[in-house]
Amino acid sequence: MHFHHHGYVSGDPREYPEASGLRPQFLPPVMDVLVVGAGPAGIITAAQLSMFPDVHTRIIDRRGHRLMVGQADGIQARSVETFQAFGFASPITDEAYRITEMCFWKPDPENPERIIRTARTVDDPENISEFPHLIVNQARVIEYFADFMRKSPTRLTPDYGWEFIAQEIDETEEYPIKVTLRRSDDGDGPGETMGVTRTVRCKFLVGADGAHSPVRKSIGRCLEGDQANHAWGVMDVLANSDFPDMRTKCSIQSKSEGNILLIPREGGHLVRWYVDLGTVTEERKATVRSTTIDEIIAKANAIISPYSLDVKDVSWHSVYEVGHRLTDKFDDVAEQEQGSRTPRVFIMGDACHTHSAKAGQGMNVSMQDGFNLGWKLGHVIRGTSPAELLDTYSDERQVVAGDLIRFDKEWSTLMATPPEEFEAPSFLEDFYVKTAEFPAGFMTEYTKSLITDDTDHQDLAPGFPIGKRFRSRKVVRICDANPIHLGHTHVADGRWRIYVFADSPAPDKDSKVRSLARWLQTGEDSPVRKYTPEGGDDNALFDIKVIYQQPHDSFNLTDAPDLFFPEVGPFKLQYTETVFGVHPEVDIFDVCDINRDGCMILVRPDQYVSAIFPLDAHEEIRDFMDPIFTS
Repeated sequence: MHFHHHGYVSGDPREYPEASGLRPQFLPPVMDVLVVGAGPAGIITAAQLSMFPDVHTRIIDRRGHRLMVGQADGIQARSVETFQAFGFASPITDEAYRITEMCFWKPDPENPERIIRTARTVDDPENISEFPHLIVNQARVIEYFADFMRKSPTRLTPDYGWEFIAQEIDETEEYPIKVTLRRSDDGDGPGETMGVTRTVRCKFLVGADGAHSPVRKSIGRCLEGDQANHAWGVMDVLANSDFPDMRTKCSIQSKSEGNILLIPREGGHLVRWYVDLGTVTEERKATVRSTTIDEIIAKANAIISPYSLDVKDVSWHSVYEVGHRLTDKFDDVAEQEQGSRTPRVFIMGDACHTHSAKAGQGMNVSMQDGFNLGWKLGHVIRGTSPAELLDTYSDERQVVAGDLIRFDKEWSTLMATPPEEFEAPSFLEDFYVKTAEFPAGFMTEYTKSLITDDTDHQDLAPGFPIGKRFRSRKVVRICDANPIHLGHTHVADGRWRIYVFADSPAPDKDSKVRSLARWLQTGEDSPVRKYTPEGGDDNALFDIKVIYQQPHDSFNLTDAPDLFFPEVGPFKLQYTETVFGVHPEVDIFDVCDINRDGCMILVRPDQYVSAIFPLDAHEEIRDFMDPIFTS
């Protein structure tokens, strides 16, 4: 962790110095960003914005209190990677259930009325991430983000008990969006009694308010799609059972009673059961949602025969039909307005894409929506990026949601398919292994845009595909000889990352890396020099690191150029944790196939690779970066 640069810290170093003065205790009349909905999508958006001290953000929720029990629970590796950036990957992993295997159960060929285990598959067979696949309640995820916000420079906390009613936009106003809110419970503020309405004004509005989103409706967007006409009962239970894999994720297929997806929960006892309730015919539509918990338990017992389930307590249960719906755009810019204005209102999460829970993607993809948008709003509002940056949110995330729905349709259909209908006995488990990278969250690949370059220089670093997330690898930090994951230094503070992979050993005075460093630091046309805010830390906008091809003990820290020692804080202290050598066991140049002539990799604040350049392509670097930033 980086602290003490503002003076000695005797308390919790995770609590940033307050930078924006006293935060109004109650909802004020104006703000820069209003986030509606404190679920996973909304809370990560607010958490990212809380790191921009000069951006006034508020987040409201119609509940009168924090979420106590959430329905989502699957945390994919990409999400844990994101949690690392927000500083809580380790503690949430410690309390979560960790998925390492999945077991597949099918009818016994010798006695099809009973099930037997037919396969075990490793959850991450290709080792696509150093982070695990977790199960933990959605409410705990939200609480971790809320804790991050409370300790941020803006000391942001949700305003509970406010419901969005309507909005209208007047671009002649400094705060163009007038939002009508209604108090949903009795609050502590003056005049905050249930049912009272009030208006606030903001520059940008974010709707993270669920599948029935009033914000979505206010901009004329509709969820469109279809129902799969198949019902599932889902229950979180405390139970005893002689089923041998009660604490292992399982797909269970019976001969005639239907299927189950079994997911153990955190804590050692709780287990979630997705129980197949069959096809929803026209006759069943009116009654399937009234299926009782006793009927769901009985169905589960029939499917797992000859084993049995003795339920002691039910903490939550529901019945749902699988549906797949998507909006055509995730902002308020109509097709005929494209190019004439930039967005003011955004939607995310269930407000713009809904699907089944089988692939565990709802919360995960929704959080990536928020991570994508949060930093973009921060940069536009504080004036370090043009408003056109906001156009990329819908362009990028709508494609991801479409891919998710196509995948989920296939997976949820397979989960409801009788085993005898598969073309091969191992089809389901083979599909699970073959597609593991998609549900893990690592198939997202943004295409060419304002912030994503073409692939002309991809050959310089094939291990870091442009448009995909920057995958972490081990290196050794020179200043203290600590082996660390390079990507784990990328915290969610809204800064861009520049990773410079050196072309020759330090301290070569004629190396391309030294020439690049000199230009970035002093060149008249250098983006680093032009766009770093005047009077701020040297690394206020760009966190720049260098990785040399040699071991850490073969050169001195001071052999690196001055660029890599930015002055930070009021005392202008040199920050030295930016110079690295290769790890003795895992050479990052080898495992990521980085060209030994070196390269510069530009990474977005949400951890996706934006561009790759040769070290001496100064004009090309300038031409790509200039449209992204404003001085």
